[in-house]
Amino acid sequence: MVDAVLPGRIGLLVRIPVLPGMRPAALDVLNRYVDDLHEEPGTEAFMVCVDPDDQNVIWLYEWFRDEAALQAHREAPLFGRLMSELPQLVGENPGIMRLDPLRLRMTQALSTQRS
Repeated sequence: MVDAVLPGRIGLLVRIPVLPGMRPAALDVLNRYVDDLHEEPGTEAFMVCVDPDDQNVIWLYEWFRDEAALQAHREAPLFGRLMSELPQLVGENPGIMRLDPLRLRMTQALSTQRS
């Protein structure tokens, strides 16, 4: 089990409305990004979620070690690649809400699960 207090972490909840029928393509772009996240060591967590009620919405929750890590993320070549591929798939009114994580509790079953 993982049980951690997360002082100073920076979290973002991101709503990505994709163009009709473009969710699979957007998920492909996002999954390739996640596969290379070792290039951003200050990005400590990144969760990709599908909206069960809207086939054209993807949600992201990500958190960073601190403000410097968030800034490094925004300047990273990997993020630049994401921003060169994703925008043409995005519809109107994307949104970002800051939600800083305070505590994480994750069961051992999830933390030891292999993808």
